[in-house]
Amino acid sequence: MDFELETLNFEPIPKKEILPKMKAFTTENIRNLAVIGHGDAGKTQLVSSLLYIAGATPRWGKVTDGTTITDYDEDSIERKVSLNNNFAHLEYKDTKINLIDTPGYAAFVSHARPALRVSDCALVVVDGVNGIEVQTEKTWNYANEFLLPRFIVINKLDKERADFGNALDSASTSFARSIVPFTLPIGQEAEFKGVVDVVHMKAYEFDENGKAKEISIPESGRDLIDKTRERIVELVAESDDELLEKYFENGTLDEEDIIPNLSKAIAKSKLCPVYAVSSETLAGLSVLLDHIVEFAPNPAAHESEYGFKDAEETMRTTRNYSNDEPFSAFVFRTIADPFAGRINVMKVISGKISSDATVYNSRRDTMERLGTLHVLQGKNLDKVPEATTGDIIAVVKLKDTQTGDTLCDKASPIVYPNVQYPEAAIAFAIEPKSRADEDKISTALHKILEEDPSLHFDRDAQTKEFILSGSGQLHIETVVDKLKNKYGVEVALHPPKVPYKETITAQVEVQGRHKKQSGGRGQFGDCKCVFEPLERSAGFEFVDKIFGGAIPQNFRPAIEKGIIEAAQNGAVAGYPLVDFKVTLIDGSYHNVDSDEHSFRAAGRKAFRNAMEKAHPTLLEPIMDIEVFCPQEVSGDIMGDLNSRRGRVQGMETRGKQQVIKAQVPLSEMLDYQGRLNSMTQARGSYHMQFSHYDPLPQNLTGKVIEQAQAEGRIRAHDEDE
Repeated sequence: MDFELETLNFEPIPKKEILPKMKAFTTENIRNLAVIGHGDAGKTQLVSSLLYIAGATPRWGKVTDGTTITDYDEDSIERKVSLNNNFAHLEYKDTKINLIDTPGYAAFVSHARPALRVSDCALVVVDGVNGIEVQTEKTWNYANEFLLPRFIVINKLDKERADFGNALDSASTSFARSIVPFTLPIGQEAEFKGVVDVVHMKAYEFDENGKAKEISIPESGRDLIDKTRERIVELVAESDDELLEKYFENGTLDEEDIIPNLSKAIAKSKLCPVYAVSSETLAGLSVLLDHIVEFAPNPAAHESEYGFKDAEETMRTTRNYSNDEPFSAFVFRTIADPFAGRINVMKVISGKISSDATVYNSRRDTMERLGTLHVLQGKNLDKVPEATTGDIIAVVKLKDTQTGDTLCDKASPIVYPNVQYPEAAIAFAIEPKSRADEDKISTALHKILEEDPSLHFDRDAQTKEFILSGSGQLHIETVVDKLKNKYGVEVALHPPKVPYKETITAQVEVQGRHKKQSGGRGQFGDCKCVFEPLERSAGFEFVDKIFGGAIPQNFRPAIEKGIIEAAQNGAVAGYPLVDFKVTLIDGSYHNVDSDEHSFRAAGRKAFRNAMEKAHPTLLEPIMDIEVFCPQEVSGDIMGDLNSRRGRVQGMETRGKQQVIKAQVPLSEMLDYQGRLNSMTQARGSYHMQFSHYDPLPQNLTGKVIEQAQAEGRIRAHDEDE
């Protein structure tokens, strides 16, 4: 058994089914596509079906059977949900197509960001029944951030109530972009068996293996076909001033002007093609593959990538997508495999690289020996001798390299900017179930955090609890399952922690005086400060307005440190106090007894004295909520949001769904998914992200204080410091 099969715990494929090894490809013959969209739109099945009809896999994997290439771990198979980015590749018409299957559920959708960062085109999968859904829009906006060209794939057109026209209209309405079908469906729902390729004006029907047979273009709907073709010509003309002038002169464009310029228009995002497919019947997929090869941009179509000359990110530089440039690669995914060890996945942005090369990690200032290069086919590692500009490769067991690092030629260093993840929306306290689990939890979580940068793990210094933060309850639950199944660590989850904060509402002048004499040298520090509230999200500001030598200059920063330390535990319920300003106006010192420690203690006492007069209050996090639901239950949804102290901001229709926008306190949303499923028969979904902090109503403050006391957040202050 070879290395890859043994270390990744594979069952060997029978020899008669082993496919040829991947050959080397030039940059112009590489296509990198991130497959994005809402959960259950059929992304994973689409990837599996494309692999099958291209001959990249001997068997046709099915999501329902748990046999797809990219959803291979037990948790994904059981939940039928993609939990992170996974990789596959195929060879089609002398072109290598790298596919990154991204998650579509709200708890995991942020993983699409690094996938889009390294892709050259996005394949936006839309459910042909439901049209544009909440995470479709979310991932579309991610693609906007990276200025990425897109193909839209309207999937599941064989299903009952599937409607290509409605799905297309919802995309055009939602995205306000030059969206035009490149294929139109022949037949509807169960009768969807073929497509019209509007670009080449040909029609095909497909057998059960996805094989296309050319047929005559149907006469019914011919007007729509001709109008769609004319719209394609218009968009090509609009993408180039010279073509637009020719279009105005002749009223159309010649065929030799249309086809070669389609890929240019797509690369410049002047045109977004739409395809009619069914990933479960294979209808339309071979035409989609043809068009990916013909029209999707290759890595060389990119503009130069910008980076920095060092890890301090002070001076910008650029690198072209070219084999002639010095080597550089961006590491965008880490897989912690229990058998193979750490697997780093990277995109080669410039130059080329061979196995066993030694390269420079410019972010960490270390050298790394790459060892054998691989490409990933699901969980399988296939060896490759070298990689050229634009390709996506994997390397095993690097010493120091992590997600977000840059590997490059030390003689020409560059550091590419990291991908930013959204702020964690929810936090749980996790408690190991045994002493043995406590000993193993940090190591196991460190490996999970390597794979998932959107997770955060730390220990509350006051309560001594382990706090795990993520994008939603499902996100945290999958981590708990992985700890148990993959690392043998069992933990218990406590109710989610709401990250309350505190602030003051009045301006006060106070004195902080620390004096201690116990024989020998004493301690003395004395300061007078003005505390005043700042506007929300302003943070903390310290102003030194002492003139003269009331307090020596070298002791004044210690007062600020003491105030900051005290503010970490607030005054109402032990939460951090924010959005306030302190002005140091006076004080006194002792030539012998004063030191930094004494003035830090004085700063802490000034803070406590201010809290007695400045009317501190609790702040609670308010979330921006978008709820997608069937129109018939929108009234119930709004009523429920109002009962959660929510403020409905508006409502609009997208496709067949109603979108309700609201602002709701986080504390009221912790059990929302179950309630939403109940109200919508599991047809609703929602997206939530942090908006701002608002004062907590007085009638709820007592409950939060009681909870803080139970958690040990509120503690008595030691007067002796």
